[in-house]
Amino acid sequence: MLLLALGHACVDVYQGAVAALVPFFIAERAYTYAAASGIVLAASLLSSVVQPLFGALTDKWAMPWLLPVSALVGGTGVALAGVGDDYALTLLAVAVSGIGVAAYHPEAARVARRASRGSHTAMSWFSLGGNLGFATAPLLTAAVVATGGLRASPLLVVPALAGAALCVAALRGIRVAEAAVPKSAAAQVAPADDWPSFLRLSGAVVCRSIVFTGLSTFISLYAHQRTGGGEAAGTAALFVLSLGGAVGTVAGGRLAARHGRLPVVRWSYALTVLAVAGVVLVPGPALFLFVVLASAGLYVPFSLHITLGQDYLPRRIGTAGGVTLGLTVSVGGLATPLIGALADTTSLGVALAPLIILPALGWLLLRALREPERTAARG
Repeated sequence: MLLLALGHACVDVYQGAVAALVPFFIAERAYTYAAASGIVLAASLLSSVVQPLFGALTDKWAMPWLLPVSALVGGTGVALAGVGDDYALTLLAVAVSGIGVAAYHPEAARVARRASRGSHTAMSWFSLGGNLGFATAPLLTAAVVATGGLRASPLLVVPALAGAALCVAALRGIRVAEAAVPKSAAAQVAPADDWPSFLRLSGAVVCRSIVFTGLSTFISLYAHQRTGGGEAAGTAALFVLSLGGAVGTVAGGRLAARHGRLPVVRWSYALTVLAVAGVVLVPGPALFLFVVLASAGLYVPFSLHITLGQDYLPRRIGTAGGVTLGLTVSVGGLATPLIGALADTTSLGVALAPLIILPALGWLLLRALREPERTAARG
């Protein structure tokens, strides 16, 4: 699980790197908000479309080789994004990266579920790896671009190389461990899939995704405007928003053990409504406090989404993991061009205001859910 978590961190660097590159595209290439958010859309669109397909495929056939291959594809796309000035080629590069990320998550969720043997704690560590990767993306991207501008982006392929190696090592370890377990001990009869509950959960995940991706894409520029702190303030705001994954994911597992998964998820969505309102409406340095709260509200339910989804669809673990783990980021990119276009015609603050409503909608979707039947012991 440690190797899987580290590999997940390396892959999810590329989920965060696309949004982290947006301010540099605007600064170096004078892109409009709409054009820059179109880059996030390119990474998200194909990822959102093909991710359920990869989930369905991994439910039928085990494809562990997808882990190292998809890590390399995801990293190569981002590495090539800054090489040329042509906008179409930039879109193509980040789209390729999106496909790599989409291919990784369903199979990775299935493998992690197998390795964790249904443990919430183990799955939270796997989720934490991805969140840490996402959190380090702004710092890594800023450091690389500082060495030579966007044309230095090929250096961003390094995490992909490390991630591929970690995935290969993890898969070997899992095969050795499973060889020592009798087949009868691993066999379980899964209950029926609960599609209505899973679809309601997925609707809440989509709301969370749009809020998170919208903030990730524009918080750096918005913090720059609202605090007057320059690019450093923008990078710090994006880092704080992403770093909440480290604390939030661990806190979510602990809180769920005491209060239950669904109550914790609902409280998190309610907190996010207030936090996003503060980010959008409160000026000056106090903005950073609300960024911290928004990060907590968005990340506490992160690993709980995954285990809930897999328990609602126990016979389609790959599909459940692909939606709750992968689409939590990628589908939100579909809305970023709308935010960018509105910002171009009004202001960035006005464009971000609708994000306040979405967590409330997610909370409403979660109200009707009940705890799913568990298929394995949790710990």
